[in-house]
Amino acid sequence: MKVNQFKQLGIMALAVGMVISIALLATPAGSANQDDAAATYKSKCIACHGATAEKKFDATISADDMVKAILGGKKMEKPPNMPAYADKGITEDQAKALAAYMKSLRP
Repeated sequence: MKVNQFKQLGIMALAVGMVISIALLATPAGSANQDDAAATYKSKCIACHGATAEKKFDATISADDMVKAILGGKKMEKPPNMPAYADKGITEDQAKALAAYMKSLRP
């Protein structure tokens, strides 16, 4: 093989490797969602809801209502109010994972 053919082959292999890497990073995995939800909970929620979601959290409400509260916020009877996390970059899928994670914390 000539040097140019080796270069082309190397560039093609690099491009294929990059495409595969991007596809693997973009594919959500169940445990990754759980890990992300746990990290989000620890950074954004634990201060008001407690370590086991024991404060200001009703695990019996529907997942849809939880997602609405996470994304749109909720005015509480007594402050602090639940902020709207859609404005802070939380997506609907992340909110669903977060709601499931919070429910999993409850005994």
